[in-house]
Order: sequence, then structure tokens, then C-alpha cells
Amino acid sequence: MAAIIFETERLLVRPFTTDDAEPFFRLNSEEAIIRHIRPPKNRQESDIFLQENLAMYHNTPAYGRWAMLLKKTREMVGTFAVFPLENTEEIQLGYALFPEYWGQGYATESTQGGISYVFERLHLSYVVAVTEAVNIASQQVLLRTGFTEDKTYERGGKLLKKYIQHNTAIN
Repeated sequence: MAAIIFETERLLVRPFTTDDAEPFFRLNSEEAIIRHIRPPKNRQESDIFLQENLAMYHNTPAYGRWAMLLKKTREMVGTFAVFPLENTEEIQLGYALFPEYWGQGYATESTQGGISYVFERLHLSYVVAVTEAVNIASQQVLLRTGFTEDKTYERGGKLLKKYIQHNTAIN
């Protein structure tokens, strides 16, 4: 198994591998999963995106889109990401879960683990997260894990909300 990036009580977060092509495709092709993140990808686009993510691990080892697994069974439940916010130097957190794992606390738990990772291991002074304005469920996760709303803006024809959390150990 690939090295663990971080873990929580019930979850392991690790880099994707080429063996993850099928669940990676599902995460990036199903409208229900990806609708608030990016347009769905077909198989070829997903395979290219997986290779880009694998390359990212070598170029920026502390950042990436990673597989999120149940500790007990090693079953993949979704993805968790820590990477630069588009056209900025800010670092953002993000997640996506397979629908069968929605409503079980994994989004909140992985976000808390991601916050600990960026503050304790990467020593960032703050981290951001972005959701579509209509994605109330993700906004609730962010607020529950200590983020505060920073601003609302439009990008690509979508209304987005940016949230921020400061590292109180530094600030």
C-alpha cells in the first residue's frame, strides 16, 4: 500500500496509484459526485487526469489529490485533496465521496484530518476551501470544522463561496 499522507479515527488518506484507475474514473465521471467540483470526465480524460495527479506527487510531494479509504476494510470511500487554489498561492482543501458514503461523517472527519495535516505537518498559517454557493452540505462541513466565510465571487459562470481557517498555533 502507498504511504499514508494522514489518517483519522476511521479513515486513511494515501496517494492514488495506477491500480486505482477504476474508482478514480468513478469519482471523476459521476455527475452526482463531481457536479460541484468540475465537469465530469470520460475514461480517457480520467486516465490522463490520474497520470497528472501521479506526476504531481513527485513535483509537489506535500500536495495532491489522494484516495480516502476506510481503515478497517481499505475500501475507497472517496478522495481528499490539498493543493494550490487556482491562480493563487493559497492552499485549499477539498473532498469528494461516493454517494453511498454521504451522511456518515466522512466529509467532516477527513476535513478535520486535512486541517491537522496542513497546520501540523506543513505549518501553513491558513488554509482555504471553495464551494459552489448552492452546495450547502459542503458549506456546513466547512463551518463545522472551523472555517469562516471569506468572500463570494463568480468564476466560470458559477457563484462560489471561499472559506478560510487560520492556524491559531501560528496566528
